[in-house]
Amino acid sequence: MQVIIYTNENGNVSVCVPTGELPIESVLTKDCPEGAIIVGAESLPNEHNEFFNAWELVDGAVAVNFNKAQEITKSRLRAEREPLLAAQDVLVQKADETGADKTAIYAEKQRLRDVTKLVDTATTLDELKGLSCQ
Repeated sequence: MQVIIYTNENGNVSVCVPTGELPIESVLTKDCPEGAIIVGAESLPNEHNEFFNAWELVDGAVAVNFNKAQEITKSRLRAEREPLLAAQDVLVQKADETGADKTAIYAEKQRLRDVTKLVDTATTLDELKGLSCQ
C-alpha cells in the first residue's frame, strides 16, 4: 500500500491515505502541498506511533526526532504521575492527622517528581516507551 507524506505547517509529518477512488498520483497533485511524496506504507516508523508528533520528513523518509520523542515522553510521564502525586498528598494529610512518619511518603513524592529525569538518560525509543511512573 502506498501513502502520501509531507511536512505540514506545524513542522510535523502528515500522512495521507488515499481511498483508492482516484489514482494516488491524482490525490498527490490535487490534495497535497508541494513537496509531498508517495512512499510505501511499510517505510513509516509505525512501531513508534506513540511518537507520531515527533515524526519528521528527512531526505524523503520519515524518521523519529529523538529530542521531540523525549518531550512527548516527559509529557506522558507528567500526566501519568499527576494522580499518583495527588494520592501521596492525601497520605501526607492523613499522616499529619495521626502523627505518623512521612519519610516514605516524601521519598515516593520525590521519586515521582524525578521520573522525568529518566528521559534524559534514555538513548533509544524503546527505552523511552518503557519508562513509567510505576
